Amino acid sequence: MNVVFMGTPEFSVNSLKIIYEKGYNIEGVFTQPDRPKGRGYKLTFSPVKEQALKYNLKIYQPDKLREQENIEILKELNPDIIIVVAYGQILPKSILDIPKYGCINIHASLLPKYRGAGPIQWSIINGEKTTGITTMYMAEGLDTGDIIFKEEINIYEDETSSDLHDRLSLIGSNLIIKTMERIKDGTATRKKQDNSLSSYAPMLSKDIAQIDFNKNTQTVHNFIRGMYSWPCAYTYLNNKLLKIYKAKINNDFFNNNIPGILLSDKKFIISTLDGGIEFLEIQYEGGKKMSGEDFLRGHNLQKGHLLKK
Repeated sequence: MNVVFMGTPEFSVNSLKIIYEKGYNIEGVFTQPDRPKGRGYKLTFSPVKEQALKYNLKIYQPDKLREQENIEILKELNPDIIIVVAYGQILPKSILDIPKYGCINIHASLLPKYRGAGPIQWSIINGEKTTGITTMYMAEGLDTGDIIFKEEINIYEDETSSDLHDRLSLIGSNLIIKTMERIKDGTATRKKQDNSLSSYAPMLSKDIAQIDFNKNTQTVHNFIRGMYSWPCAYTYLNNKLLKIYKAKINNDFFNNNIPGILLSDKKFIISTLDGGIEFLEIQYEGGKKMSGEDFLRGHNLQKGHLLKK
């Protein structure tokens, strides 16, 4: 089976690895163009490009996949199947129609829930207890294609989106092999999605990452977990940005129901609507990452201090 692989971030790498290791003929790898990164704005390869270089695979990095020259390239590659894992560009019908077996997508949710670019993060932010991986035939809509397989897993109580990302990446890579084998031998089933059950998971941004302590403790905890490790939840302390990387629920200290108040001199616990959230790993503006307790030892913060901008 001749394969074209399309993917960009770290999430996609395990799928590329297993397809290569299983001996499929990868005719080409499409990934996003190199981007400037860091303070020096040095051009950086995508994780998928780095892996494809190790395998000496042909790499294509079009700015706009839908341009005619790229469609012609894909026709010349003549793939039996196109595998798409977090590529970052929408495939037009002119490309969806090229491969004999279609274009197959791995999506990190139990579709039709959490269509869109941020399913892992939003499943945690919204307090879901389960999530999973879906493989599907791609259609013109956003994550609307017919479902082939689903694999459901539990979300752990203190799991961050980064942790869940890594687990789902491995599950997705195994599920895509199962999917490709079933497609090849003609036993793959397809089930239409129920659009009435759909929900949307947009990409995260720094604009929505500020913590709202007027919400209950579990909601705040879920928010911090979901925002890790990017864009990272934050608040303000003495008009300076305070990033919160990791936290836990701690209701051992008195809460006077004023959200955003420091509840302890020893532990960095902030009041919420109904309890307290303890900051375990933080980074103050201009400083380095450290534990919440170390931060308190180095700063003159008294119990009752109000976090505010």
